[in-house]
Amino acid sequence: MSPDITRESAASIANALSRKEVSAVEVTQAHLDRIGAVDGDVHAFLHVDTEGALAAARDVDARRAAGEELHVLAGVPIAVKDIAATQGVPTTVGSRILEHWIPPYDATIVTRLRAAGMPILGKTNMDEFAMGSSTEHSAFGPSHNPWDLDRIPGGSGGGSAAAVAAFEAPLAIGTDTGGSIRQPAAVTGTVGTKPTYGGVSRYGIVALASSLDQVGPVSRTVLDAALLHAVIGGHDPMDSTSIDAPVPPVVEAARRADVKGMRIGVVKELGGEGYQQGVRTRFEESVQLLVDAGA
Repeated sequence: MSPDITRESAASIANALSRKEVSAVEVTQAHLDRIGAVDGDVHAFLHVDTEGALAAARDVDARRAAGEELHVLAGVPIAVKDIAATQGVPTTVGSRILEHWIPPYDATIVTRLRAAGMPILGKTNMDEFAMGSSTEHSAFGPSHNPWDLDRIPGGSGGGSAAAVAAFEAPLAIGTDTGGSIRQPAAVTGTVGTKPTYGGVSRYGIVALASSLDQVGPVSRTVLDAALLHAVIGGHDPMDSTSIDAPVPPVVEAARRADVKGMRIGVVKELGGEGYQQGVRTRFEESVQLLVDAGA
């Protein structure tokens, strides 16, 4: 385990917690300290729930000490895009119209995060009412790309991607209508996925376009994204568009090391003009690795 636990993946943190090498309070405090150190420049967060996050972490530590069987991600902190209702915690959707709204209920995904024992660090910045693709259009000011503060982190969920890229959180929740998880992930060098429509409940999520919106994970590794998807995914009777079927074995798929015989689609146009040489080189190397592995 690295001396700086904020640099570890969610899976690594989860393993350290289960082995009692570190406490949930220590993990959560480390990330809160990181937020305090860098978020003045990054502005990934609109609200940091220090008290709530530490209370959740203390509960996890007490239950683990009592020998209770916990979720694999219990004690791993997370940031939540400020488009999801969080009981007792401000939910603004990046707008001063809702600046003082304190929801009396949790979105289904938030209920599932809490049930898994994941301390919620706070709410992340976004384009106002998710109308944007850069997180420059939040009523509370823009977020910045941690790799270059003069650049955007993408949007509308740039705050979630920036928080993960800046090591302020190992995991985050985003929402994607036309790219608001995937585009910030590409811009910040993180992993972002838009699950199949209906695969994750939208109950308690402020809608941009209900027929397209979907909630999904933001992380730094594919495995971490799968682990989070397994928490938030699944049928929800509160969402009429929710798929009434089990969550696919995404964690098993992410852990699979052998890609031989796997069919993988490659968008050849991504190797064309207009890309920086480093990006093009990594793309070409990745394609060759797949070919060599027999995919």
